Amino acid sequence: MTSSDDQSIAEVSARTGLSRDTLRWYESEGVIPTVPRTAAGVRRYDDATIRMIELLVRLRQTGMSVAHMRDFVTMVGQGARTHGRRMRLLEDHREEIESRIRELADGLAAVDEKIAHYRRLIDAGLDCTEQVIEDPDELAEQRWTGEQSTERK
Repeated sequence: MTSSDDQSIAEVSARTGLSRDTLRWYESEGVIPTVPRTAAGVRRYDDATIRMIELLVRLRQTGMSVAHMRDFVTMVGQGARTHGRRMRLLEDHREEIESRIRELADGLAAVDEKIAHYRRLIDAGLDCTEQVIEDPDELAEQRWTGEQSTERK
């Protein structure tokens, strides 16, 4: 049975950012529970299913595999007896996220270091071998960031 508060696939798609095809695929693959339909066969998503989809979107954005998402949803359907297993799955996923955050932070530090290097060269008017650039046109070219400005004209 559906209620007037239930949402259509188009509304859920707009709310979650998932395409209608992805929502249908998630349902067919058991990633989300079977969605009730009207007598005309139109899917109607209740609040609990929408909240689950919103969580799954976040889990997917953080790199959780579809298989693990399916496992999580299956465990939710099994009730409280799976709380510990669900928590373990989420803890394992959290560790993976933290590892990726550390890797990204290392990459960001390398990018920041290189930006600082080029800023120092530009501010000092030096080329890559740290020789002073004498040519004013070359200096102007060195300072150009790719954005339209009067510096390069």
